[in-house]
Amino acid sequence: MQTFKINFDKQQDFELRNIKPLMGICGLYFICLRETEIPYPFKKSRLIYIGMSEKKTNSIGKRLSDHFEGISGNEGIVNYKNTEGLYFTYLNFEMLKQIWKRRVEDLESYFILDFLDKYGVYPICNNKSGFEIKKHDVLVSLEIDWKYFERWGSL
Repeated sequence: MQTFKINFDKQQDFELRNIKPLMGICGLYFICLRETEIPYPFKKSRLIYIGMSEKKTNSIGKRLSDHFEGISGNEGIVNYKNTEGLYFTYLNFEMLKQIWKRRVEDLESYFILDFLDKYGVYPICNNKSGFEIKKHDVLVSLEIDWKYFERWGSL
């Protein structure tokens, strides 16, 4: 099994002027707190949400915009945005197709389950349940740089 390291792009302020350019892009997005670390069972992280866009009409830009405006119904994200501010980053699925041969939904599931494995629970604002990819079905191993979302590993 081949292993690939996944690094993240620079975090951007969770503001519409940074979100709008992502209209039409599919992939995964990650929302994190600016300063506060959540004390997850195994270790702390500023990451609060892992999301996904599977089609251009419901792109990363659209999904983040819905979270920003409160249309998504995720009160946790809205309340953190209003109280301390947020950052986000994303992974363009087109860039990952060389190594990930399955659907973007499977990739999201892989990331969430890997976070669960490393931190002991799902990210605090994810309500993930139901579909879960089976690790034995995946032909690659992803080494995800979760330290990026820890206090000193980010900026």
